[in-house]
Amino acid sequence: MAQTRRRLRSSKVVLGGMGVLAAALSACGSDPDRRCVDRDSYTLGDGYKVVSDKNCSSGSSGSVGKGRSRAADADWYYDADVSSGYADNGTFSRSEAVDRGGFGCSGSGGG
Repeated sequence: MAQTRRRLRSSKVVLGGMGVLAAALSACGSDPDRRCVDRDSYTLGDGYKVVSDKNCSSGSSGSVGKGRSRAADADWYYDADVSSGYADNGTFSRSEAVDRGGFGCSGSGGG
């Protein structure tokens, strides 16, 4: 009976360790939170106006079919505080928004 308990504990340790490793690796590969914003809409205290994601899916601006137009200067804004349709305190640089200090991630951590 002692061998059965020992074997059971060993398998729990292995399974638990694999879960931690999977969580760490998936966290490194995930994209940072992003919002599509109109860069020309910044107001002090509110931030950038959040617009539809379809405005950021292409690099070009201009019309999108009949009667619809794309935001003039829409871009992805990463890791922002979002409130009442506005995003603030983020960055337009995806590389700055990526978490560099996590367990199992490459790169240097901030301090």
